[in-house]
Amino acid sequence: MKVSRIATVGALTGSAVLVLSAPAFAHVSVQPEGTAAKGGYAVVDFKVPNERDDASTTKLEVTLPTDHPLASVMPQPVDGWKVVVTRSKLAKPIESHGKKISEAVTKVTWTATGKGIEPGYFQKFPLSIGALPEDTDELVFKAIQTYDNKEVVRWIEVPEDGAEEPENPAPVLALAAASEDGHHGSGAAEDAAEESKEAPAAAEAADSGDSSDTTARVLGIVGIVVGVLGTAYGVVAGRRRTSA
Repeated sequence: MKVSRIATVGALTGSAVLVLSAPAFAHVSVQPEGTAAKGGYAVVDFKVPNERDDASTTKLEVTLPTDHPLASVMPQPVDGWKVVVTRSKLAKPIESHGKKISEAVTKVTWTATGKGIEPGYFQKFPLSIGALPEDTDELVFKAIQTYDNKEVVRWIEVPEDGAEEPENPAPVLALAAASEDGHHGSGAAEDAAEESKEAPAAAEAADSGDSSDTTARVLGIVGIVVGVLGTAYGVVAGRRRTSA
């Protein structure tokens, strides 16, 4: 009897250890490089792990939110992958930087041109996005992961507050509050816009400086010439008076 009880307890303990030590399954997620602040721009990475031991991930489709459309979406090239950006008409136009936007990027698709994401590896897919909405705390991106054995995993279930994480959760980007000084972020698109504004002023200042330098040089040369001519005239006049 005692031996039977000990065996039963040992079996239950072993099962518990196996359950507790089993790692949580990884899934497609999204994280910002730095801070994703409301009203600003950010570079975000979609992290895609390979969850299979006998297949490679060869395709990723990310659907962008239509309830909070993004006016600017630019993918960064990824070696070994072809990217296609899909734009669609918006049911309701939005306003960005004083301009009305009637269409926006609704899906970005990466397709492997080589081996893809092999077992035991993961890949990051960067996107520059903005301007981020100011009336929500998060953005939900639904993703579809395809393997070379034709298996498709849909990461489209929206997590709910207070509930357990769903089996196939959609990537969720948390948005930070905009800073008090009104600066919303320093994404690549925002930095490029600022640089393009500063370039004409810098060029104008450089042209003005070059013009001033040229004028000074010309006046200096004219002064030297006038001085030489005056000296020569004085010498000639003196000789004439002496000979007279």
